[in-house]
Amino acid sequence: MKGIELILLAVGGIVGTFLRFRITESPLLFGLLQVNVLIVNIIGSFILGLFVVLSQQWNLDSKYALLVAIGFYGSLTTMSSFALETTNMFENRQFSLVAINILANVGLSIGAVFGGKTLMTSVVSGGLQ
Repeated sequence: MKGIELILLAVGGIVGTFLRFRITESPLLFGLLQVNVLIVNIIGSFILGLFVVLSQQWNLDSKYALLVAIGFYGSLTTMSSFALETTNMFENRQFSLVAINILANVGLSIGAVFGGKTLMTSVVSGGLQ
């Protein structure tokens, strides 16, 4: 890894980590389900979908993927916090919340990537004006 690549990765990681901290520092509840991690996972997945299309359309150098896709989105979204929250619910025998949390994080994050890619594909092809 070259010096500039390391710097881009670090800058993206710092910004993503800071944004995740700001979003998750105050618990947001939807009933009994804390949704902060869900929100960062959906937002990050959606914007990643946008970025993938833009990077292909503009033929961006792979170093931008280090900055944006790996650094920023990798530190913004959080599989480990999702896994911890889910295991805590399981240990507290909140099985319906476990199912909702898994389906929401996985399903909505995948849907957000598709949504971001679809939206940006439409934008770059002139579909939205």
